[in-house]
Amino acid sequence: MMQVAFETLGCRLNEAESEAWARHFQSAGGTVVPIHQADLVIVNTCAVTTEAARKSRQLIRRMKRQNPAAKVVVSGCYATLHPGQAARELGVDLVVLNQDKERLVTLAQSLLEDTGRTAPPLDNPAPFKRTRQRAFIKVQDGCRHRCTFCIVTVARGEERSRPIETIVDDVRDLHAQGYNEIVLTGVHLGGYGSDLGCSLVELLRALLEETEIPRIRLGSLEPWELSEAFFELFQNPRLMPHLHLPLQSGSDVVLKRMGRRCRREDFLKLVKTARRYAPDINLTTDIIVGFPGESEEDFLQTKHIIEAIGFSHVHIFPYSPRESTPAANFPGQIPAETKKNRSHQLHVLAAALKQSALQQQIGKTAEVLWEGAKGESAASFYGYTRHYFKARISAPGNLDLSNTISRVRATAVDPSGTFLLCEPAE
Repeated sequence: MMQVAFETLGCRLNEAESEAWARHFQSAGGTVVPIHQADLVIVNTCAVTTEAARKSRQLIRRMKRQNPAAKVVVSGCYATLHPGQAARELGVDLVVLNQDKERLVTLAQSLLEDTGRTAPPLDNPAPFKRTRQRAFIKVQDGCRHRCTFCIVTVARGEERSRPIETIVDDVRDLHAQGYNEIVLTGVHLGGYGSDLGCSLVELLRALLEETEIPRIRLGSLEPWELSEAFFELFQNPRLMPHLHLPLQSGSDVVLKRMGRRCRREDFLKLVKTARRYAPDINLTTDIIVGFPGESEEDFLQTKHIIEAIGFSHVHIFPYSPRESTPAANFPGQIPAETKKNRSHQLHVLAAALKQSALQQQIGKTAEVLWEGAKGESAASFYGYTRHYFKARISAPGNLDLSNTISRVRATAVDPSGTFLLCEPAE
């Protein structure tokens, strides 16, 4: 029996791929185990920033130290951009490029067979042990756009979408296995179907009409190619009212230099449309600080639009040059100290906005999908509201709320400032 361990860095698309591999291995008779018990370790790497690439190398080395006897297979963006380095310097046994990820299980199986270990033949997918209450589903890969800072388009290639009927079947299977929420992921999720003659709107309509899974959530969406018909779908309560829309900068000058297809005014119109159809929709975003040529005025415009929109969470990335991207050679590279200072200012603003968003939930009722529990006599269950606010509730030790959806009332914000304290709603 194959004993397989997984380590994943980076985006939700990587998580979706790792979960799909786990299902595939388990349907073949394998078992997902901790690192030290594994015959085979799969590492799904990231390279979106220089720091992510460094962490990927560090993770691979740690896996080798923790289990020297295991075969190590690496895939993902770092492995695709630096296959030779992964193989020679880090000593991995197999590198699977992004374009070959669909074959990873078969390739890894062959690797075990070459060592004389037995690996059962692959069969049709079967139910497997859940490791979480929501499932990430990869619906598309690659991107036809070329933002000047982005290495992911180099690593992932052109857009490739999975057929609607295949995704519908996957969701039905996952719901039958007990999942109550799915998260659709892709490199350019909003461009879903560009290669198939369909659209994200058509995919969502099919999932809402042809499946019964209670909650459908969307991963990160670039803020373009989102029609009014897309926002109309949020009137269906099964489509979760949360969108992560990467703004990257609030300055049109910087956005143009980034090669972004959405300007400041376009983004504001998009937010207005979203709130017209879902007035309480929760919006989160990504911001790159210190992009080449970013002036103080450009930075202030970014601060102002973040505050004006009122994002509940902001992922802040100090710009790091990525080899093979145009921006790496742009003039006007920003000093590290300036990037650090601007990043700090945005972190302070983002923390205040998050506190404001959480405080606004106090006294309101919400439906929460409960996940893990901590504690003994009074277990603390954690989960997420439909709007993707993290919540906690205390329950008697013999009551298991895992993977259930219940209505609660938010009573306070935890002292850590990261989640809502809740009680059962009457």
